[in-house]
Amino acid sequence: MIVLITGASSGFGEEMARRFVRQGHKVIATARRAERLAELQRELGDALLPVAIDVTDAASIDRGLAQLTDTWKPIDVLINNAGLALGTEPAYQCSLDEWTTMIDTNVKGLVTITHKLLPAMIERNTGLIINIGSIAGNTAYPGGNVYGSTKAFVEQFTRNLRADLAGTGVRATNIAPGLCGGTEFSNVRYRGNDAAAAKVYEGTMPLTASDIADAAYWIATLPAHVNITHIEMMPTCQGYGGFTIKRS
Repeated sequence: MIVLITGASSGFGEEMARRFVRQGHKVIATARRAERLAELQRELGDALLPVAIDVTDAASIDRGLAQLTDTWKPIDVLINNAGLALGTEPAYQCSLDEWTTMIDTNVKGLVTITHKLLPAMIERNTGLIINIGSIAGNTAYPGGNVYGSTKAFVEQFTRNLRADLAGTGVRATNIAPGLCGGTEFSNVRYRGNDAAAAKVYEGTMPLTASDIADAAYWIATLPAHVNITHIEMMPTCQGYGGFTIKRS
């Protein structure tokens, strides 16, 4: 099995790369940080191919995919993992640049690389696309504004993919995690404020990147006629919030 993972330089992507390689599969690990990908290759060996790609740049995706030799081109699984959240402010205080960055990464990046790899899967009558969404795509919360909206797009795009892919042998899945620690997600969201990021997980036992990797690997190794359409994963310490109430 050949698996292409975006955002593989840390967090979910890095852990998924480890899981697939250690189970005997080949991984094309993509991310902007080439040095981190090189470290991962030194750890995992030649079954991992590092390819520097910025998913927000279609030309960068084209250059990266052009590096693939014939032995790496028949990609069986695309895992659209690259994504980020920026800020927790209410919509009227947010940065438009940060909104645009989230849209460019979480939406445009995901659809661009999917558009480039999907035709070959259709031609081979086999393939799997795993999109990494979030429970924020289904449940609104203060400060979620554009981040949650991009993840709602991921869910609906995955549903519409399945509608188009019926009968083709190509499958599509959305993994929607809840609170997940041990990654750079909150550090990025709080713009490098590690103390604020740590408070998000204070007193909790959140999901881990390994948990997400377990789910992705299970989905990818099921029989070809089985399509897991959506998985929502939450730690036992997390529940759905109620109404937002502003008290004076």
